[in-house]
Amino acid sequence: MTELQLRLTQLRLFSGNADGYYGHRTEDAVRTYQLARGIVTDESGVYGTATRAALESETTEP
Repeated sequence: MTELQLRLTQLRLFSGNADGYYGHRTEDAVRTYQLARGIVTDESGVYGTATRAALESETTEP
């Protein structure tokens, strides 16, 4: 989850410490990302396959 948080930070969707905890802040950032990118195949706020693929395609590996 730390990598997820760092990737979301690159897009300015997550701020604070990347602690690896998938709490409300991380879930909200994922949800915001999904809404902005039109990702509907994953449940809202869930870091599923489609969300991961899209996020990895537009960010660099931390």
